[in-house]
Amino acid sequence: MDATGEPDGLERLWTPHRMTYITGEEAPEGGYEKPSGCPFCLAPGVPEPESLVVARGRLVYAVLNLYPYNPGHLMVCPYRHVADYTDLTEQETAEVAAFTRTAMRVIRAVSRPHGFNLGMNQGSVAGAGIAAHLHQHVVPRWGGDANFMPVIGRTKVLPQLLGDTRAMLAKAWPSA
Repeated sequence: MDATGEPDGLERLWTPHRMTYITGEEAPEGGYEKPSGCPFCLAPGVPEPESLVVARGRLVYAVLNLYPYNPGHLMVCPYRHVADYTDLTEQETAEVAAFTRTAMRVIRAVSRPHGFNLGMNQGSVAGAGIAAHLHQHVVPRWGGDANFMPVIGRTKVLPQLLGDTRAMLAKAWPSA
């Protein structure tokens, strides 16, 4: 065995450009806690081609995910800056549900996915990249798509080069 480890038979698809998202380098200086720095608060005020807003409702809107898991991955967001699902009004809750149903129907009509993942990550510990503003993910799925890459495609998607990871860890490792 050499210093790089035993081969595991997986191909690697390197996506180092995603590191700015993962590390939060693109986050505003004050973070996303305040509406002035929140991309979900700012998007409705930007023209659709630039903001990626797909549809607007009275209380919520649908916007494409800038870092999609699959083509067509969008999010349903309330206009109001609210973090927790339980803090939505009854009207907002109903419109989130209606927009989610409509999104599924539209995506089915356009791209014929085999299924969907729907979900809200509540809090950063649960995986929310922007935990301060609630958003419902609508992710179209096809057999053999991104989540099956290691099993079906024998490919693993990695957001950082191993040399970069190693250098970062070595630099941060405490001296004996």
